[in-house]
Amino acid sequence: MSRQVRILTRVLSSFLMTTSASDSPSLTPNSTNKTEPDRVPQFNLPDEPLVVIEPKKSWSAVGVHDFWVYRELLYFLTLRDIKVRYKQTLLGVLWVLLQPLLTTVVFTIFLGLLIRVPSEGTPYVLFVYVGLLPWTFFSAAVISSSNSLVNNAHLITKVYFPRSLIPVSAVIGRLLDLAIAFLVLVCLMAYYHVAVTWAILLLPVLVALMTLLAVGLGMVTSAMNVKYRDVGVLIPVLLQLLMYASPVVYPASLVPARWQRLYGLNPLVGLLGSFRSAALGAQIDWSALAWSGATTAVLLVGAAFLFRRMEAHFADFV
Repeated sequence: MSRQVRILTRVLSSFLMTTSASDSPSLTPNSTNKTEPDRVPQFNLPDEPLVVIEPKKSWSAVGVHDFWVYRELLYFLTLRDIKVRYKQTLLGVLWVLLQPLLTTVVFTIFLGLLIRVPSEGTPYVLFVYVGLLPWTFFSAAVISSSNSLVNNAHLITKVYFPRSLIPVSAVIGRLLDLAIAFLVLVCLMAYYHVAVTWAILLLPVLVALMTLLAVGLGMVTSAMNVKYRDVGVLIPVLLQLLMYASPVVYPASLVPARWQRLYGLNPLVGLLGSFRSAALGAQIDWSALAWSGATTAVLLVGAAFLFRRMEAHFADFV
């Protein structure tokens, strides 16, 4: 008991010594002066922002370095797109297989059996699936990329990061669909006893070129869709027309000779034709493939520069 009293006495004595040593007038018994409360410093915001975070506008900076610096963000954006696409779906990943398969069945019945479209000695089911496989990836990637900026308006208006990551991640996410649907192609090739040649090693290069082409188109259309929402409605219609202007359900040799040069301006002619030839072991048209590669490179650089010029105003329109 005496120990507790001693402790309490020491605490009170130290408290009294502290208060007595204070110079505050309010602690003086007969003092009539009152202490003024501490004033909170007031800060006035400037009329103009002190720092403006915006993308570079030089020709050399088309955003290639940004993909490496923000590679982790690109990974998580891609992963998020994949999870959102298959979340709360009844069939899940099976939709990736059903879309090209059902389309193949429809085209096989009407074009293969009724109209008898030539397939260059290949069973029409296999012929049309080899064309629909890369086309389904390309069209889905362009549509997803076109709407990506509008769908991510909550990110664009709140935090800064290179906006080009959004359409690029939408395209990369579709590569998983392509890989899953490719398994059906392997089964069809095994069923029809198609011999595998060394040309099949060219498929990753063709997929990379098709991905870059989808990125270029997606960056242009997504930037335009921010300001003009009609672009998002127009893109699926144009892609539907582009499918019939590309060798998806028919061979390129079916086009008359006088239209071949105009027809070959479509970069998908060389890419889709080379993809089918590499998968089925046919002769590859290297001139058409070279034109497709050059067109893809020019489109990608032009799209990156146009996107960079319009990037600063996305938050004003989105």
